[in-house]
Amino acid sequence: MLVIPAIDLKDGQAIRLYKGDYNQKTVYSSNPEEIAAKFSEMGADYLHVVDLDGAKDGFGINTEVIRKIKENTDLPIELGGGIRNLETVKMYLDDVKVDRVILGTAALKDRAFLKAAIEQYGPEKIVVGVDVKNGYVSTQGWLDTSDVHFLDFIKELDELGVKYIVATDISKDGTLQGPNFEMYQQIRDNSPINFVVSGGISSNEDILKVASHDYYGCIIGKAYYEGKVDIKEVVACLKKG
Repeated sequence: MLVIPAIDLKDGQAIRLYKGDYNQKTVYSSNPEEIAAKFSEMGADYLHVVDLDGAKDGFGINTEVIRKIKENTDLPIELGGGIRNLETVKMYLDDVKVDRVILGTAALKDRAFLKAAIEQYGPEKIVVGVDVKNGYVSTQGWLDTSDVHFLDFIKELDELGVKYIVATDISKDGTLQGPNFEMYQQIRDNSPINFVVSGGISSNEDILKVASHDYYGCIIGKAYYEGKVDIKEVVACLKKG
């Protein structure tokens, strides 16, 4: 299982939101690139970066900060937030050289764009964020909720050739209440797609429990910043098997 620490960016700072609420944020650092370097030293497998300004407003506000993060870590980076056209996909993959991009709102609202991105860059480079609120897919930086059930959406993504998704239960995100294992088991039971668990991680034990289910990856956000998770220790435990 991939251990994937997260850096959420707003106004150039590393922050965390509570249940996706832009009015409930905690600032953790004004130097996100330094955090990225630390994650590399801890033995993480991947880095999850979200441009929250981009997710909300639909364009990249934090591009230069993302460049600095890329320059300060040897970890592969997946990036989401406001990526809604092929020009932006090209900028991040070809220019900034992140390793894969995460499509959220655009993947739901513009299937032709999603299909074109996969055809141009391949399924290893294109991840879809499935953000779930009360069973339905949310968009626009979690500010809107669609009428599309998350399982129906995931089945369609599989048919379109998507290989990887990041599945987030918004009601769990930033709460430190543990992941929604019921939701993840539903995904496993209904689709062969590789999914990353996101939202609610509260302890080393939560991460090891995710790993015990043999899920593809696990994102660690607030729990790290609040000192509740020791990434180095978790990585060591997972390597021991």
